[in-house]
Amino acid sequence: MEVVFSDVFVKSLKKHSSIKDAIKKKVDMIIGKPIAIGEPLKGNFRGYYSCPVKKKFLIIYMYCKVCRVKGDDKIVLCSDCNKCADETIKFVDIGPHDKTYEKKSKYGTFIG
Repeated sequence: MEVVFSDVFVKSLKKHSSIKDAIKKKVDMIIGKPIAIGEPLKGNFRGYYSCPVKKKFLIIYMYCKVCRVKGDDKIVLCSDCNKCADETIKFVDIGPHDKTYEKKSKYGTFIG
């Protein structure tokens, strides 16, 4: 399994360092079972998964294998899609529920 952390994720992790251990634990769980742990998102968020770290605080990620099988790669349009193996998990963003989804709505993508 290849694991990629976006710059946005790393920056947000520093901002939320008070729950760093809880985030790490959830990241490890996602790496172990990416489909079982997260919830696939719909609509404008298709291709992404969310997983709560605590109430109203989410990790947003992608699992390249599922993204390609569902055809979501045609919607998400990751700039590095052709460089990533199917067994890649991309950790895209973390943060409070509303603010995390607001970023996607504002910029059209979680991946910058």
